[in-house]
Amino acid sequence: MDALPFLAAKAPSRQPVYALVGDEDFLKRHARERIIATAIGSEDPAFAVSVYQGDKIEFSTARNELETLPFLAPCRIVIVEAADTFVTENRPALEAYAAKPSSVGVLVLDVKTFPDTTKLAKALPDAAKIVCKTPPAYKIHELKPWLVEWAKTAHKKKLAPDAAELLLELVGASMGSLDQELGKLAVAVGAKPGIAVEDVDRMVGRTKAADVFRIMDAIGDGKPGEALSILEELFSEGEDPMAVMGPLTGQLRKLATIARLLFLEQMPLGPAMDAAGVPKWDKIRIGVERQIKYLGRRRLLALTDWLVEINLGLKGGNALPERVQVERLIVTLARPLEKAPK
Repeated sequence: MDALPFLAAKAPSRQPVYALVGDEDFLKRHARERIIATAIGSEDPAFAVSVYQGDKIEFSTARNELETLPFLAPCRIVIVEAADTFVTENRPALEAYAAKPSSVGVLVLDVKTFPDTTKLAKALPDAAKIVCKTPPAYKIHELKPWLVEWAKTAHKKKLAPDAAELLLELVGASMGSLDQELGKLAVAVGAKPGIAVEDVDRMVGRTKAADVFRIMDAIGDGKPGEALSILEELFSEGEDPMAVMGPLTGQLRKLATIARLLFLEQMPLGPAMDAAGVPKWDKIRIGVERQIKYLGRRRLLALTDWLVEINLGLKGGNALPERVQVERLIVTLARPLEKAPK
């Protein structure tokens, strides 16, 4: 199951074996805390929790710990971090353990991947496989309900919906970074009960997503030189082209969605922006409208194909350096319409 429903559940049942799967450390940390609270309640974790690195623990050590009831807690919890190699090397033993686990132990496997086709994955119920993955850039709007609720519960502030949308646009999908920015905002607004979109616009620092936002604004303003200058600045600071393409893909997918609705389905611009997940803040919407006018129908309707092409190219389908491929895409988008390639 996804981590967010797991964290939101009022009383999840204790499982003997958990797999925390994915790359979102923020979700993994909170899922671990929830597992520990579910297993031992209010007891001190110091007496019940052991943490090991996957390349430094034998299965027999973990098994012995899991069979040992601690003195001051109802069960023993063994967490194996970076456990992918541990799982691979001990798969038969883990499969046997999952079939007949200790009644006084909870094993937590922190892994990057956990294929559903393996016997071990099939042996665990859905409630024991907690997916902790960062959503792709074009799905970050799905984090908005969580972000609003997290601001309320963790930071005691009401986050306005448009402020949540802008924060996602500027920071991206990293939940740890979003939490950090919420913490800064909560302190900065002081006694104010809520965080407004103006607070986010004024206080949130520069991120890759924010820089991509600047690139797209420069394109919409008809300033190709500025767009390329921002991109070159990112590369000179050591940013990876793939990391730049993450938030850029998210922005271009929104424009492609708007183009399809606007030109092919004859939907008005406002509802098309709504459907594409564009934040309902005038500053952003004016910028998106400028981008649509500058790019023009032909380029907008070609965005999806261009994204597929560069995605394949960055995965090895193009001999050009990754940096050059991204630069070429920005040039194609930024050059004046009459000079855009057919």
